[in-house]
Amino acid sequence: MIYHYIKTSLKVLARRKLFTAVSLFGVGFTLIVLVVVTAMIDHLLFPTGPERNHARTLIVESMVMRSPDRGSSRSGQMGYRFLSRHVKTLPSAHRVSIFSETDSALSFVPTGKISSEMMHTDAEYWQIFEFDFIEGEAFSQQDMSAGNMVAVINQTTRRNFFGDNPALGQEINIDGQSFRVKGIVRDVPLIEYHAYSDVWVPITTYKSTTYREAMMGDFRAAILAEKSDDLATIKAEFQAMLPLIDFPDPKQYNYMNGGADTRIELLARDMFNEYDQAESSAAKLISIAIGLMVLFMSLPAINLININVSRIMERSTEIGIRKAFGASSRHLVVQFLSENMILTALGGLLGYVGAAIVLRMIESSDLIAYADFHLNFRIFIVGLGLIFIFGLLSGVYPAWKMSRLSPVQALRGGQA
Repeated sequence: MIYHYIKTSLKVLARRKLFTAVSLFGVGFTLIVLVVVTAMIDHLLFPTGPERNHARTLIVESMVMRSPDRGSSRSGQMGYRFLSRHVKTLPSAHRVSIFSETDSALSFVPTGKISSEMMHTDAEYWQIFEFDFIEGEAFSQQDMSAGNMVAVINQTTRRNFFGDNPALGQEINIDGQSFRVKGIVRDVPLIEYHAYSDVWVPITTYKSTTYREAMMGDFRAAILAEKSDDLATIKAEFQAMLPLIDFPDPKQYNYMNGGADTRIELLARDMFNEYDQAESSAAKLISIAIGLMVLFMSLPAINLININVSRIMERSTEIGIRKAFGASSRHLVVQFLSENMILTALGGLLGYVGAAIVLRMIESSDLIAYADFHLNFRIFIVGLGLIFIFGLLSGVYPAWKMSRLSPVQALRGGQA
């Protein structure tokens, strides 16, 4: 029976080439956009590079600090003093790393000028974020303590400075400082923004030590739990710690609020500017994303519904004859839905192929630094769900309208 439905549907679609082509374009284009967006969101929320431990990692990024009378406030990223004294000491944290924002740094070489992104980190950073080392190794706690001028660089930086020549153990001059290359890692895409950089150096190589006493500044912290079940406990410990902060000048600022977040919670906090709240509106962000996706799908679905209704009216004589010879409304509805689902599936296949091409174009365009997008099983499952929903949205109403036609009405072209 299923084979019969499929065979009949393919014959009908082949017979009505213009309708099929227009419908395939609408379905395919819609799914290209949705699959590309889904792929980007998937790589943002489920990274496969250095941030692959995201399921048991919390990030402390931006918070709000207020005065005793709450009349003045300061918001933004955290300072080294706050993170080292209060976040580093959370009891249930398995590991805690403090690292800076990336800053643009210039280097002048005989062939010209090189611009790189540079990040200052501690030694724990390399235990939380799992980089793929091509050569050498990360700098150690001993390097940190001694203030050794060492650096880890990525593939692109190695190529920019040394070409095909050996880089390990060589000196590079960045932002007026000279560092010895201790390790080389694969390029990290910008979408993994807590691991993204070109050059990583120890925090202790800063030109000034004033950062050590700052409550707010340019630092972030990554908290790695031993298992994902510990995240709720760490969050509770973080909130319990906030009232106990030792402010350097309590008369100026004596209150701080914010939270430790998962990737999606951090995204919601940034989007809704919720830096002074313990929890971000992650559920709200997910609801908005689903709503926008459904809205985007509904527009071409409505267009396809109109096309399908017109197609039913054109086939009214065929429907009338089949009903006159005993075909049930249920049989005709199933047949029409089969045609529509097959059409949507074909459009989905085109959408997948088109999405793969678009993702490759994004990678080669350098719109997102070191982008490395690919279609995986999760994206495939989401795509199948989108195809199924799209097929139902665009096929149920026309099929229902067709089932309401009486044989006489159908033979008259759908007119009463």
